Amino acid sequence: MIKVTLKDGTNLEVEKGISILNLAKKISEGLARVATCGIVNGEVKDLRYELNEDCSLTIETFESSLEGKKAYWHTTSHVMAQAIKRLFPNAKLAIGPAIEEGFYYDFDIENPFTDEDKEKIEAEMKKIIKENLEIEKFSLSKKEALELMKDEPYKQELINDLKEGEEISFYKQGEFIDLCAGPHLESTGKIKSIKLLSSSGAYWRGDEHNKMLQRIYAISFPKASQLDEYMQILEDRKARDHRKIGKDLDLFMTHPLVGAGLPMYLPNGATIRRILERYIQDKELKMGYEHVYTPSLATTELYKTSGHWDHYKDDMFPIMKMDNEELVLRPMNCPHHMLIYKNSLRSYKDLPIKIAELAHDFRYENSGAVCGLERVRQMCQNDSHLFVRPDQIKEEVGKVLNLIFEVYLKDFGFARENFAFRLSLRSKEKEKYIDNDEMWETAESQLREILKDLNIDFYEAEGEAAFYGPKIDIQIKTALGHDVTIPTCQLDFALPERFDLSYIGEDGQKHRPVVIHRAILGTSDRFISFLLEETKGNLPLWLAPIQIKILPISEKQHEYCKKLQEELQKEGLRVKFDSRNEKIGYKIREAQMEKIPYMLVIGDKEKENEEVTVRSRRETDAGTMKMKDFISKIKTEIENKE
Repeated sequence: MIKVTLKDGTNLEVEKGISILNLAKKISEGLARVATCGIVNGEVKDLRYELNEDCSLTIETFESSLEGKKAYWHTTSHVMAQAIKRLFPNAKLAIGPAIEEGFYYDFDIENPFTDEDKEKIEAEMKKIIKENLEIEKFSLSKKEALELMKDEPYKQELINDLKEGEEISFYKQGEFIDLCAGPHLESTGKIKSIKLLSSSGAYWRGDEHNKMLQRIYAISFPKASQLDEYMQILEDRKARDHRKIGKDLDLFMTHPLVGAGLPMYLPNGATIRRILERYIQDKELKMGYEHVYTPSLATTELYKTSGHWDHYKDDMFPIMKMDNEELVLRPMNCPHHMLIYKNSLRSYKDLPIKIAELAHDFRYENSGAVCGLERVRQMCQNDSHLFVRPDQIKEEVGKVLNLIFEVYLKDFGFARENFAFRLSLRSKEKEKYIDNDEMWETAESQLREILKDLNIDFYEAEGEAAFYGPKIDIQIKTALGHDVTIPTCQLDFALPERFDLSYIGEDGQKHRPVVIHRAILGTSDRFISFLLEETKGNLPLWLAPIQIKILPISEKQHEYCKKLQEELQKEGLRVKFDSRNEKIGYKIREAQMEKIPYMLVIGDKEKENEEVTVRSRRETDAGTMKMKDFISKIKTEIENKE
C-alpha cells in the first residue's frame, strides 16, 4: 500500500501501482468521468500513470485548471491530425501542442488549407469523435521509434533530439499513431464540441531558415454552450483589437516603405502619447526623479562593459562601422544612465538618485512577430534607474510598487483582480546570467522579503529574471485574454559593479550603490495598445485626443460655434467644430463612432440663449447649460481623471 495526499489534504491508502484514473474512480465515478490528467508531486501526468510510491496528487478536470484544459485540447489536436491524415494522406506531421487557449497542429502539405478543406477536416474530426476510439499509450526504443516514424521526417528529427535513455512514448487511436509525451484522455469520444479557428504559415521550430509549414488553430469544449460563449468572446476581441481601433480612430499607421514594426503616430495618436508621457513625467517629478536625454546609439564597448553584448546582442540591430568606432542602436538605457551617475562624485546624503528618461530603444524583432503598437522595433521606454544605498532598497521598491498601484488602479481604474505579482528569478541554466551566486541569492531574497513585508500575494517564476538581476513583474490579464508584463521593478547589484559606481559613505569610504530598474508604463507604444483594447477606444476625457465636438444644426449657428470653439481652446480643451453641411443625426452618429466624449449640439435656441446642449458617450443627452457651467463640469472631470 502507498499513501496519496490529495489537494484538500486528505490522505488515502491505496494499492501500489494504481493508475490515476482508477484512483479517481475510487473517489467518485463523477470525478473519473470528467478527469483529464493528474499532477503528481508537481508534475503533470497522464490518467494512465501508475502511482508506485507515497505522493501528492491533484486530479484535474477541464474546469479546474489550465493543465486540465491542455490535456483535453492536446487530445483534440491528435483528433485533428488523424482527420487530416485521412483526408490528406501525404501530409507530414510536425507538432500539435495545447496552448493558452485551444491548440494548433503544424503540417507539411503541398498547398495551404482552404476554407473548404477546413470544413471537411472539422466534419472528419466529428466522425472520429463519434467513433469513440480508445487512446492507448506505449513506448519504444529509439531504433524502434525511428522505424515506426520512417515516413514522418519531422517526428524523426524530434526523436533524434531526445537524450539517450529518455522515454520515447506514442499514443494510438484507431489507425493513427503519434509521437507524444501526453497527457491524453482515455478515448476520442470524451471530446464534445470543436471548432477550427484559423490557419496560417509557420516556420518549422519557429526558425525562418526552415521550411514553411501550414498551421491550423482550433479549440474544443466539453459543452456546446461553452463553445458558443467562446465564439462571442472572440467577436468581442475583434472589436477590441488595437490595430482595428487605431485605424478607425486615425491613431497610427504603418507602411512597407518605412518597414515592419515601425508604426507612425497620426495627430490623434500623437496627442494620446504626448498626454500620457507628460502625465507620467509629472508624477515622477513630484517623487524626486530627474529627467535626462541620452543618445539612441552607442559603441559596442558600452554594451560589452554592461554585459548586454554577451547576453543580448542577438536582439540588437547590426553594427554600424563609423571611422574607428563600432556603433549600435541601443536596446535599453541602463548603461547610459550608469555613466550619468558616474559623472559626479556622490555622497551617501545624495542617495537615492533617481534618473528617468522617455527613451527611444531599438530591438530586432522578427518581422513575423511585430504587431501594431504591441510589439515594435522602435519603442519609447518609460524608464528610470534609482541609485540607492542598501538600507534604502525596501523603502524605494515600496514606493515604486505604490506608484504602480496609483497609476493602474486609481488613475486608470483597472480591476485589481486582473493583476498578479510575479517574482522573476534566474533559472538553473546559470550561463544565461551574470555569474555571481552570492549577488543573486541576496537580490532574490531581498525582493521576496519586500513582497512579504508589504503583504502582496505573489508567485515565483524561474527563468524570467533579467540577465543582471531578479525582478518583480506585474502580470496583467488583458481584455483579449493575454497575460502581459507592463510595469516592472528590478533589483541590480551587477551593473554598479561592472561600471565601478560608488558613493562616499558616512565613514568617508567608498561604497557600492544598488540600482533599482523600473518601468511604470513600460513602453508608451505597448501601454497605448493595452489601453485601447481595455477601453475599446473609449478613452477617458483627460486622455481623449478630441474631447469635444461642436455640432451645429445649420449654417446659421456657425458664427456662434466658432466663438465656442475659441473659448474652449483658450481653456486648454481639445475641440473640433464640424461645419459640414450634413444632417445633425449623421454628425452625432459619426462623433459617437469616433468615441468623442462630449458633443455640443447647437441650434437657434442655444445660439439665442448663449447655451449648449450636451450629449455624452455615456448619458446620451446630458441637458442644456451655460457654457461656463459646461467648462466647469468637464474641467473637474479631467482633474479627477474620471
